[in-house]
Amino acid sequence: MSEHESHFSVWGFIKGFAKLIIGVLLMLQGLIGLVVLILIVGVMVEVTNGIAGNGEKVSVSIPDDAALVLDPNGVLVEIAEDVNPLEVLREEAYGINEPTQIEVHDVVRVIRAAKDDKRIKGLVLDLGSMGASPSSASKLHYLVDEITKFKESGKKVIAVGDFYSQDQYLLAANADEIYMNDYGNIFIYGYGAYGTYVKSLLEKLKITSHVFRVGTFKSAVEPFLRDDMSPEAKEANTAYLSVLWRDYVSVIEKARDMKPGAVENYANNLNTLLEEVDGDLGKAAMKAGLVDELLSRAEMNDKLKETFGAAKDGKSFRKVSFKRYLTSLDKDNDDGDPNVVVITAAGAIIDGEAPTGRAAGGDTIAAQLRKAREDDKIKAVVLRIDSPGGSAFASDIIRDEILALKADGKPVVASMGSLAASGGYWIAAAADEIWAAPTTITGSIGIFGYFNTFENTAAEVGVYVDGVGTTDLAPILATGLGPLPANAADIIQQSTENGYDRFLTIVGEGRHLDKEYVDSIGQGRVWIGEKALELKLVDKLGDFDDATAAAAKLAGLEKYDVVDMKQKRTTFEMFMSNLSETMIAKFGGEKQRQTEGAVAQMVRAAEKQAEFFAEFNDPNAAYARCLTCE
Repeated sequence: MSEHESHFSVWGFIKGFAKLIIGVLLMLQGLIGLVVLILIVGVMVEVTNGIAGNGEKVSVSIPDDAALVLDPNGVLVEIAEDVNPLEVLREEAYGINEPTQIEVHDVVRVIRAAKDDKRIKGLVLDLGSMGASPSSASKLHYLVDEITKFKESGKKVIAVGDFYSQDQYLLAANADEIYMNDYGNIFIYGYGAYGTYVKSLLEKLKITSHVFRVGTFKSAVEPFLRDDMSPEAKEANTAYLSVLWRDYVSVIEKARDMKPGAVENYANNLNTLLEEVDGDLGKAAMKAGLVDELLSRAEMNDKLKETFGAAKDGKSFRKVSFKRYLTSLDKDNDDGDPNVVVITAAGAIIDGEAPTGRAAGGDTIAAQLRKAREDDKIKAVVLRIDSPGGSAFASDIIRDEILALKADGKPVVASMGSLAASGGYWIAAAADEIWAAPTTITGSIGIFGYFNTFENTAAEVGVYVDGVGTTDLAPILATGLGPLPANAADIIQQSTENGYDRFLTIVGEGRHLDKEYVDSIGQGRVWIGEKALELKLVDKLGDFDDATAAAAKLAGLEKYDVVDMKQKRTTFEMFMSNLSETMIAKFGGEKQRQTEGAVAQMVRAAEKQAEFFAEFNDPNAAYARCLTCE
C-alpha cells in the first residue's frame, strides 16, 4: 500500500469513527429529551389530577340508544396483574403473546350499570376473545346471573360469534338470540381432570423422589409416585366435576328451553349428529337447538343494525364497547359512609411479598389486613379468596392478622371465588363467616412436601459425593447429588405431620368442629361448594355481593361504602404503560403479537415453570396447596 493510500485509509477511519461518535451522542440527546418530556407530561398530569381531584371519572361520550358490546379481550380472573411497561417490552422482544386479564368484577359492574342506563338499548355478547381457566366455573355463573338480570329489565341480549368455546357458550346460551358463523362450531366436551404421571420415567433416570404428606386424598404428588390416578383421587375428582357439569348443563337447558339430557346428548353423540348433516358442525349445533341462526359476519351486522339502528357512518350498528363503557364508570365508591373493605388473596400463597394479581404474598395480604385493623373508618373486612393455597407459613401469617382484626371487634367474612382450597381454606377458617359459590372448589385440607435427589443418576455417569461433617445431620449439605440422610427425612416427615395437625386444629377452632371430624373430611380431599356447606366447611352459599352484605350486617351497618384495598397505579404510571404499548405498536409490535415463534414459546414455558417453582418458598418446606385444582 502506498503512503498516499495509507493516508486516505487512516483519514477515512477517523471520519467514520467521528460520525459514529456524533451519531451516538445525537441518539443519547434524543433519548434524554424524550425522558425529560415524559417526566414533564407526567408531572403535569399529576398536577392536573390534584387540581381536578383524583375522584373525577374520565369523561367518555356514550351514544343514545346504543348496544353495549360485551367483548372482553383476555382471561377472566379475580384480580388482574398490574402491567409493567418494561415487561411488555421484554415480552415483545421475544415475540411473546401473553394473554391479558379481565377482572370478573369489572364485567359485572359494566352489565349492572348498563342495565339501568337509559342510553343503553341492549347487550351484544361478542365473546370470541374471552377465555377462562378450567377452575373458573363460579366466575362464569356469576356473569350468567348478571346477564339474566339484564334481560329482566326488558332490554334485549344477542350473542354473536364465529364459534363458541364451551365456557363462552355458557354465557351466550342466556341471550335472547344466538347467531353463529355459518362455518362455525360449538364444542361441548364436559369437565375433566387429567394429569401426566412420571414415576416410571423417574425410575429409568434413577431419580429418587422424596415425598412427605398427610392425607389419603392428597394427590398433589401422585404424578411422581404413580403411573396413573389413584382410586381416591378419581373418587374426589369425579365428585366435584360432576357438580360442575350438572350446573353447566342445567343453566343451558333452562336458558334454551331444551329437554333434560339434550346437552349431554350433544356432547356424547356429536359424531352421530354430524352424519345427519353431512359433517357440518354449524348445522349440527343448530339442529341441536344451541343456536338460532347461521349467518355470515355481514349478515350478523345487518341483523344488529335492524335491532339497534345504524351508526353515523351507516356501516355498523350503534354501539359502545366494553372497554369504553368501563372507562366511563366511576371506580371510587367511598362517599363518606363507614367502609366495608375488600382484600383479595388471589393466586398461589407464597412467603413474603408479591405483586397484585400474580400471587398472594403472605406479608402483602397481612399488611393490608393490618392497615384495615388500624383504620377507624373501616368497620368490616371481606377477604375475597381465589387461591389453590401454597405456603403453610404464609397462610398462618395471614391468619394471625385475621384473628387480630376479630380481637379488635371488626368482623371478617371470607368470600370464596372459584377456588379456595388448602392454604386458601387455611386463611378462610378463621373468618366469622364463610361464603362460597355452589361451584367453588374448596377443602383439600392436607400438607405435603416433595423434592428429588440425583445420587443414582450421578453415579451412572461417574459422579459421586463424599466428605465429612461434625454432626449426623451435616450430610444434608450434600443432598441433591448426594442422598437425603434418613434422619433428615424423618425430621421433614414429622414436621409435615405436625403441620397437618396444626391445620386440623385451625379448622376445628375456626369452625367450632371436633378435630376428629375435620380429619374425617380432610385428608387432602377436594369438595365442591354445595357439599362443603353440608359438611359445615362453609356457612352460606352466595356470591361476592352476598358476602359483602353479610359483613356489613355483622358490623351493624345500614349505610356503608364498599372499598377495594387493591393498590391503584398513579396516572403517571398508567401514562408510562400506555406510552410503551404505543411505541411497540408504532414499531410493528402488534404485528408480532399475532404469531408466536418456537423460541418465544420455549421462553414463556420456561418462565412459567420457573415462576411455578418460585412459588414453593415456605421456610419450613410445608405446603398446603391443591395442585389438582388449578
